[in-house]
Amino acid sequence: MVQVSIVIPVKNEAANIGSLIDGIQAACQGQTKFEIIVVDDCSTDQSAAAVKVKMRSVENLRLLQHKTSGGQSAAVHSGVLAAKGHVIATLDGDGQNPPSELPKLFGPLIDHNSPAGLGLVAGQRVKRQDSWSKRFASKFANGLRSWLLKDGTRDTGCGLKAFRRDVFLQLPYFNHMHRYLPALFRRAGWDVLHVDVSHQPRGAGQSNYSNFQRGLVGAVDLVGVLWLLRRRKTTTATEVKQ
Repeated sequence: MVQVSIVIPVKNEAANIGSLIDGIQAACQGQTKFEIIVVDDCSTDQSAAAVKVKMRSVENLRLLQHKTSGGQSAAVHSGVLAAKGHVIATLDGDGQNPPSELPKLFGPLIDHNSPAGLGLVAGQRVKRQDSWSKRFASKFANGLRSWLLKDGTRDTGCGLKAFRRDVFLQLPYFNHMHRYLPALFRRAGWDVLHVDVSHQPRGAGQSNYSNFQRGLVGAVDLVGVLWLLRRRKTTTATEVKQ
C-alpha cells in the first residue's frame, strides 16, 4: 500500500526530469512505499516523452498531462487528486530541490510518534544557488509575506514540502496557492514544521518565471490570502442523540 506520493509539477524540463526521477528513486528506496507522479503542464519540449521512457523501467512512476496550461499550483493539485498515498511530498522539476532531502520532509508525517496535529513539513532553502536579483526579490517578498501573514516561514517559495493529502484537499484552492501552504495549514488549525534544506543550481533550461511576474501575481495573491485569514471562523458541533 502506497504511503507517500511524490508529486512533481513540470513544464519544459525534458533535460532535467530523467535524472530527477533517478535521484528520487535512490533517495526514497527502502524508506517507505512510494509512488512518483509527474504532472506535465503542457510542455512544448520532450518532457512527457522523457517520462515515458523512464516508465519502462520505473514501475512506481506515473504521468499526468494537462490539456491546457494551469500553472504550478494546478499541477500540484492534479497530482494530489490522483495520488494513492495519504502523505504528499512535492519538489520542483528543474532539479534545484535535491531529492535526497525528501525523507526528512515526509518522515515526520509517517512516523507513528509524530504529533497528531502535524499537517505540513515545509522546506526552507539555505545557501540558495540563484542569481543575486532572484535572491533579493525572494528575500523581500518573503519578508513582506511573513510580516503580514505571520506564518512563521522565511521561505514559502521552496518547492520541497510534505503534507497530509486529506487536509490539503480541504483547503481553498486558487492559483499560486502552493506559495501560501504554511499560512493555509495554520488557518485550518494544523501545525507546521520547518526544516532547512539544501539547494542546487538549475541543471538545464531556464526558469518559467521572471521576477516581475512573481512580484505582480504575488501582490494580488497576498491580498487574497490576507482576506481568507481574516474571514476564518471556527466552531464545533456536537451530535444530539435521542
